[in-house]
Amino acid sequence: MKRHYHVKVHVRLKKGVLDPQGMTVKQALETMGYRGVQDVRLGKLVEIDVDGKTKSTVQKEVKEMSEKLLSNPTIEEFYYEIEET
Repeated sequence: MKRHYHVKVHVRLKKGVLDPQGMTVKQALETMGYRGVQDVRLGKLVEIDVDGKTKSTVQKEVKEMSEKLLSNPTIEEFYYEIEET
């Protein structure tokens, strides 16, 4: 039986790394009257569909993809969700 997985990789800047886009959004929210916002951090979501592999193989490959291409390990961190569909 062929398996199909839907993967969501969440990438965001590490804590302590300046997030100019997040600061801009925070300022815009304050201008719009949302005064309680303490911090805004923006990131990216990468969705990948994978066929025909075991979940452990998909986990290994997604980790490698994320470290090598989808994130910059120096300034970004990532986590992922894998769902069999």
